[in-house]
Amino acid sequence: MKASQHIANHLLTSLMNCILYSWAIGFVISLSLVGLVFISSNAQAETYDEFGLERVGSLSELQSGQLVFKTEKGHYLSSPNLNTEVDIEVSGLLARVTVSQTFSNPSLQWQEGIYVFPLPETAAVDHLRMKVGERFIEGDIKAKKQARKVYQQAKREGKRASLIEQQRPNLFTTSVANIAPNERITVVIEYQQSVSQDAGAFSLRFPMAITPRYIPGTALENTEEINHFSGNGWALNTNQVPGASHITPPVLAVESELNHRVNISIMLAAGFALEYVKSSYHEIEEVIVDANTRKIRFIDNAVANRDFELVWQASKQQAPQAALFKQHKNGEDYALLMLTPPKKLNVDSISRELVFIVDTSGSMDGTSMKQAKSALHYGLSQLRPQDSFNIIRFSDDVDSLFRRAKVASRENLDTAHDYVNWLHADGGTEMAPALQMALQAKQATEGLRQVVFLTDGSVGNEDELFSIIERDLANSRLFTVGIGSAPNSHFMNRAALFGRGSHSYIGSEDEVRQKMQALFAKLSHPVLTNIKLELDDVDSDVFPKTIPDLYLGEPLLLTLKATTLPDEIVIKGVYGNQAWQKKVELQGGGESKAVSVSWARRKISGLMDEYRRTNHDSIKSELVDTALEHHLVSKFTSLVAVDKTPVRPLSKDLNTQTIAVNPPARHVISELPQTATPATLQLILGFLLLLTSLFMQWRRI
Repeated sequence: MKASQHIANHLLTSLMNCILYSWAIGFVISLSLVGLVFISSNAQAETYDEFGLERVGSLSELQSGQLVFKTEKGHYLSSPNLNTEVDIEVSGLLARVTVSQTFSNPSLQWQEGIYVFPLPETAAVDHLRMKVGERFIEGDIKAKKQARKVYQQAKREGKRASLIEQQRPNLFTTSVANIAPNERITVVIEYQQSVSQDAGAFSLRFPMAITPRYIPGTALENTEEINHFSGNGWALNTNQVPGASHITPPVLAVESELNHRVNISIMLAAGFALEYVKSSYHEIEEVIVDANTRKIRFIDNAVANRDFELVWQASKQQAPQAALFKQHKNGEDYALLMLTPPKKLNVDSISRELVFIVDTSGSMDGTSMKQAKSALHYGLSQLRPQDSFNIIRFSDDVDSLFRRAKVASRENLDTAHDYVNWLHADGGTEMAPALQMALQAKQATEGLRQVVFLTDGSVGNEDELFSIIERDLANSRLFTVGIGSAPNSHFMNRAALFGRGSHSYIGSEDEVRQKMQALFAKLSHPVLTNIKLELDDVDSDVFPKTIPDLYLGEPLLLTLKATTLPDEIVIKGVYGNQAWQKKVELQGGGESKAVSVSWARRKISGLMDEYRRTNHDSIKSELVDTALEHHLVSKFTSLVAVDKTPVRPLSKDLNTQTIAVNPPARHVISELPQTATPATLQLILGFLLLLTSLFMQWRRI
């Protein structure tokens, strides 16, 4: 009995020693971490003070449009201000856009301002001017590394300089060096884009916000080369997104009327009599110039927290069926052709398998999730008894409503509606497993197999996802629906292109029914496929090289270059199960100086797709040559402008500030999207190590 009591006392004593020992270790570690945080916080605050930024005691002291950083001590430090003016001139199918970004330095120190901003995914950026006082300095197009070298040298020498770099086709960075105290520098960017057409309506989008992007992968080691090319974003570069630090600008924690604002004015020359003009999400003032022309502007400067979209419709008698623009430049002929495809044909009797993929990651929290759920409910209501369906949900993980698609019976649909009601937004944006699950699944029924992907597209690994779509698509068709106030249009557009489907956007809950009706009209009608061009043995360069399938209401848009344009071209395809062809005369048409730029932009896009697949240097070289010839910013070329006269004394330090962007409208951001570092795994390992140490201590005792 005494032996048993002795063993029990020994075990109790050992357990108490383990607990006390572990508590002591934990206390020391915690105290050390708190000390490090305190020291780093003070260091950060002191660093801010060393910048010489002007202190702002309270937000009430701020001027309209001023951006600040809040310190740990509770006061605010002013940063470079930003004001944006946008002028858009629409002429038929083409738009010329001028974006003026004015950087103001309210601090006492010399500043470098860095601003990450969105543009349309089809933007062909071809001009840069830097305005200092009344002088303009024109920018030059150079290979990207060379342009950055020129900019860095000018920055070191104390010269004013600006640099425009493309991070994604719809995401750019402006860097402005050596902004003097209390000085203003304006950077003027010009680009052109094509007008979109769908179901007889024409539209133009100007993105004004960036939904924070999820960055998957493992952080790259901070080698000298990687550090040299790293950006100023909140994310580290990873093996899946090497440029993550360039596409993750800081985001202000809350929306405020004092944040970055944008003013837009538009001259709309449609080329036909207008039935109506409307702005989807902003209040505008419209002045009728004549039946074909409108002057449009914002009633008030808008907070840059959601995309701007302008939509116009031709009067029924004036709706264009085809359009042709031409240009002769440097001994070459260029043409831009728009052609309306055949009218709809009723095929409602054809069964289909419809798979919905819905993004439930944290970036969808708030209004975006409500819009996605409303869209899903509407989509389910449109299924017919002969259809089958499934729903796949993803965030950090992925799961599906059914193991395989099931018939659209009342019982299965009721289950699906309950599943949709249960959905909520949280976690990361691991798209790849969801795409693979949808595209690799064995088709459960006969008929068309269509995948509808509802997401804001807030990811940084777009190229990886495009490769998955191309590899696994097989006989499926992928339709993307951009959700929210600032979806990633580059991802939505290209994913639908590689998925041989179409893309659309839902920016508010009021639009859900209208946009989903339009989508299901496309899903229910035949597509124009196998589209080919015949040019009578003319040596020409046509883009896109592979003409995508066309759905109900979508026009055919082609650009081509030739030494001499032919008199006509023949377009052939298959509509439903019927052969279709159209002869198009290339005589007449309007003259436009923008056609060669449109052709070059499409060629660069096509070459980028080839480069992503093959990584061949010859393709990169051709891409760079095309961009330099047509003065276009691309992944491998940038615009740089340098003032020849040094202005900053070399004895004065230059402080770099990344300008924070507004959060998208009605978008809940509790914290920035996290990279896919194994934080959870590390916590588990830490816990296991703690248990191991306790066990070893117990054995020692």
